[in-house]
Amino acid sequence: MKLTPNRLLAPWKRIGLIGALLIAGSVAVPAVAGINLNVDIGVPPPPVRYEAVPVAPAGYIWAPGFWEYFHGQYVWRRGHFVEGRPGYRWVPESWEHRDGGHHFNEGHWDRDPAYHDDHHHH
Repeated sequence: MKLTPNRLLAPWKRIGLIGALLIAGSVAVPAVAGINLNVDIGVPPPPVRYEAVPVAPAGYIWAPGFWEYFHGQYVWRRGHFVEGRPGYRWVPESWEHRDGGHHFNEGHWDRDPAYHDDHHHH
């Protein structure tokens, strides 16, 4: 008895489509959950935890810990060292109270107005 390839493939095509939709659906959910960072949250973050700041290795600065809003709850992210950038200062993550909600500001590098590059002024 000879089966045509089409008859063998037909059921798999159906399962493949449903499977693909299920996979696409499950992949889309975490992506949407990640947008939480830009949504103002009504619940205020807990007080910042004070951590003992270790001595920084040469060329590194300490980025303090912060509360991250993750899957409907605040999770403490511990401080860590970041490689310093000459002429820039690290602005740590922060929560800002505005419009009746709490808005998360990502940590980022900012130009340091106090920085003067002395190497070019001979």
